[in-house]
Amino acid sequence: MVGLGDNNNPSCQNNISSKAKDKKKNKKKKRGGSKRKMTAEQTSAFKSVTEWVYLDRHHHPNSSSTAGLSSWVVDDFGVQKSLGRGMEKMVFELHSHSKHSDGFLSPSKLVERAHGNGVKVLALTDHDTMSGITEAVEAARRFGIKIIPGVEISTIFSPRNPEMEEPVHILAYYSSCGPTRYEELDKLLANIREGRYVRAKDMVLKLNKLKLPLKWEHVTKIAGKGVAPGRLHVARAMVEAGYVENLKQAFARYLYDGGPAYSTGSEPLAEEAVQLICETGGLAVLAHPWALKNPIPIIRRLKDAGLHGMEVYRSDGRLAAYNDLADTYNLLKLGGSDYHGRGGHGESEIGSVNLPVVVLHDFLKVARPIWCSAIKDILEGYAKEPSDTNLAKIARFTRMGSFKGSNPSSCGKDLIDRCLASWLTAEEQQNDEFEAVRLKLSHATINLSGVQVPIETK
Repeated sequence: MVGLGDNNNPSCQNNISSKAKDKKKNKKKKRGGSKRKMTAEQTSAFKSVTEWVYLDRHHHPNSSSTAGLSSWVVDDFGVQKSLGRGMEKMVFELHSHSKHSDGFLSPSKLVERAHGNGVKVLALTDHDTMSGITEAVEAARRFGIKIIPGVEISTIFSPRNPEMEEPVHILAYYSSCGPTRYEELDKLLANIREGRYVRAKDMVLKLNKLKLPLKWEHVTKIAGKGVAPGRLHVARAMVEAGYVENLKQAFARYLYDGGPAYSTGSEPLAEEAVQLICETGGLAVLAHPWALKNPIPIIRRLKDAGLHGMEVYRSDGRLAAYNDLADTYNLLKLGGSDYHGRGGHGESEIGSVNLPVVVLHDFLKVARPIWCSAIKDILEGYAKEPSDTNLAKIARFTRMGSFKGSNPSSCGKDLIDRCLASWLTAEEQQNDEFEAVRLKLSHATINLSGVQVPIETK
């Protein structure tokens, strides 16, 4: 007689095999969500999003017609395309950091890692600086990634009740040409960075008083040349000096908001930062609202100042409470990994927040008219006054050497195309306002090695 535990029993083997398959299916379903064809709304949103993502490609099979959409499916975490055994994802990463603030990777390495994780659009949002954008843009060309120039601005929410004062971080997303009044934004960011030096020194002083003899030189060495040190740099120095076991412990014991070694800098009011972002052609989004002690009054006041959206999605999914708040205040629902590259189990991987395609469409629907207007204003400024200063505004995040090819007369056209073709649709470029700008540009020149070269705009 064959016992129930005998693996040679064909019936038993079939049952085990069937159970294993069911278990595998359930596991796959739990991890990736159920795959299904896109709805009409998702299909329309997907076409619009892919059109923008692949603007600088001469042809992309999924942007011009619905023919290529049959191979794409939607699940709980976004849109994917079946590629035989694997899947291609439409991933936007809207929150990331490099070594230009408190990240561990250079902008180039960050872009390379994002590419490896399937990211198609990457916003570099270093703390209080845009100095890493140019390197990110150059690296992104090698990998076919579109870069959204961004910055995470450190601000303070300061109500009448001093006890409710708390730090607030605002993400700003700009067009390929950057802010329209860059000098004004840069001055604000420079003031914040100067305050970060004072703040970090005060943290070190407080730690010294707590019998932790951390050296200021140690902190600045970790931060790197020209980088304003922040809490993470102080925490890393504490780990290296052996005062704490890891970064989490450094924050939990000493550096948390209001902690024994915490210190404030020279941050602007949150409302003022939001207003400046809006005035300089950017999209203003509240970062990690779940870190706030009193999110409702902050969101209410920032909405009045012009806030466009707030982070709702994380790598572990959508946070219902903040999703409801976004609905209440009619704000875009966004999110990103907040990747720093520090490693470990506590950090979300870059590209791990897969935003639904309808969310991406809503984001671009609000952002693109703002960016379109900003690009037009910057180009018009050069057309009116074709100076080197105004030219630099157009190519702020592009190394000018990349335009100096064998045919100097095409340099101007390449420059305009770089701004327009990869960022605006043909329809957006062909409106009356842009045609007027092109006409003005046709009478302007570019100074190349001391030679005035006319701009070809056709």
